[in-house]
Amino acid sequence: MNDRIYARYWLETGDDPMRAAETIAGEQSSGTYLKLATETPALKARSGARVESLQVLETVGKPSLPGGMKSQIYSRCLLELSWPLENMGPCLPTLMATVAGNLFELAQVSGLRLLDLTLPSEFSKAYQGPAFGMQGTRRLSGVAKGPLIGTIIKPSVGLNATETADQVRLLVEGHIDFIKDDELQADGSYCPFVDRVEAVMRVVNEATQKLGRQVMVAFNITGELSQMKRRHDWVLKHQGSCVMVCLNSVGLTGLTEFRRHSQIPIHAHRAGWGYLSRSPYVGWDFAAWQQIWRLAGVDHLHVNGLRNKFSEPDEMVIAAARSVIKPMFDEAPMCAVPVFSSAQTGLQAHDTYAALGNADLICTAGGGIFGHPDGVADGVTALRQAWEAAEAGIDLASYAKDRPALKRALTFW
Repeated sequence: MNDRIYARYWLETGDDPMRAAETIAGEQSSGTYLKLATETPALKARSGARVESLQVLETVGKPSLPGGMKSQIYSRCLLELSWPLENMGPCLPTLMATVAGNLFELAQVSGLRLLDLTLPSEFSKAYQGPAFGMQGTRRLSGVAKGPLIGTIIKPSVGLNATETADQVRLLVEGHIDFIKDDELQADGSYCPFVDRVEAVMRVVNEATQKLGRQVMVAFNITGELSQMKRRHDWVLKHQGSCVMVCLNSVGLTGLTEFRRHSQIPIHAHRAGWGYLSRSPYVGWDFAAWQQIWRLAGVDHLHVNGLRNKFSEPDEMVIAAARSVIKPMFDEAPMCAVPVFSSAQTGLQAHDTYAALGNADLICTAGGGIFGHPDGVADGVTALRQAWEAAEAGIDLASYAKDRPALKRALTFW
């Protein structure tokens, strides 16, 4: 097991299922569409991908995806392939090209989804993984237990640096734990990055002595690699404790190289995840995708939220969160912090806590905090109290009886 890479797929094909599986294995390793004299049995045994298992689940009469071969019957299967590590070495970009490359375009494939990966421990030696994770995040934020209660600066764009800092002041005075830029906010002329960091961190640093801890702010540094490094250094210069990166925008190589530079936690936004995952007939499951980025070095990873405003059902959100905290290797767990967001309020706290089994997470709420009728501070308090109730196993209505902020929040959440 240790010297091979394993990938599990949901496959739909109009071809004979085993022939389709072998075609995929050949295309993604030593084979091609013609039998070549140079692909000797010895070479294929050494470097060819193997079909480890194939299970036909059902047959249907129509293909899920357009194009490709025509057939009267399309078989839906669970397929596991494996590759020798020596084909690529522990290299994430080549791993990506191997397990999620040209196989999606093959004519025999009318549906294909990468479900999960099992990687050799050599990857843990080649990549640094998260530098901080939950333990480091708690240390830097001063939040010893329970979730980090957080929010996103809203409106997403349009505020200048001073107006942004004014919102941060309200949140800091309300004892928030975590604040992040929206993924759309970077370095526009109306709110330049350097000005925003200066203004926001002035507020945060002034409050640190009073609070006895520093509120963690994730500044969006997404950009070219040289820009990200400069922006990180600017945040660090102003005593900042977190930066945010949009993974699909900066790519694997960008994130990996930035991880080598970073001295503070990397908050990872998955903007664009829908185009990789929304169709059940093509793309990725989160269980496979998140492993790549944890190896590359993210500390926090968005997983959506229960009863969210997007398309993912609750069971998919919880599966994503569980995958982020599942150890990858015995010697290097590389666990990251799941970040719950998207239309979150205190109403999701009990179900989230029960499903995950712990509160080692970041819970971000925008409207759920800013919309509180009695102000931002009460919005923060109410969300925190909802999580206290969840951890204590007390229903919200009962817990709210002598807690005015929570009681009031239940009228608008």
